[in-house]
Amino acid sequence: MINIKTVFIVLFLTIFSETIFSQTKIEIGKKAPEITMTKADGALFSLSTLKGKLVLIDFWATWCAPCVEEQPQLKVIYDTYSEQIKSNTFEILGVSLDKNKESWQKAINRFGINWIQISDLKFWKSPVAKLYEIDELPFNVIIDGQGTIVAKNLHGKDLDEFLKKSLSQN
Repeated sequence: MINIKTVFIVLFLTIFSETIFSQTKIEIGKKAPEITMTKADGALFSLSTLKGKLVLIDFWATWCAPCVEEQPQLKVIYDTYSEQIKSNTFEILGVSLDKNKESWQKAINRFGINWIQISDLKFWKSPVAKLYEIDELPFNVIIDGQGTIVAKNLHGKDLDEFLKKSLSQN
């Protein structure tokens, strides 16, 4: 017969050890996990191909109103730093948590998004959502040329200031 005290001890130790020993993967100073997904044109794309660049990884979806509202600002950022993009020092990578390719493609066209867009069209079930610990959108991560996370979840003025400072140093 199982001792109830033993069950409680095992349960407590399980919860305690998960709380103490689990470490967040997405922290400033840690390496960003690899992302490989399909581009809108069907080609596979991996984050690691952007090594050497400052990369703004923008997690978004067409069904997310704040994400949709943010796309014009990202377009301004992309256009503002076009010289850095041409000189291979900066890039934006859009990672969509959509589930409908047609909606995703229409949004890309409607907003004139000309930066890299990828998705696995698995919505919240995307392994990347779990890997990057995403529980709300929009969400972003900025990595340096070595793939190290240097900032996360910056929007509006904070994002503008961070990029201006970071890209003026290059």
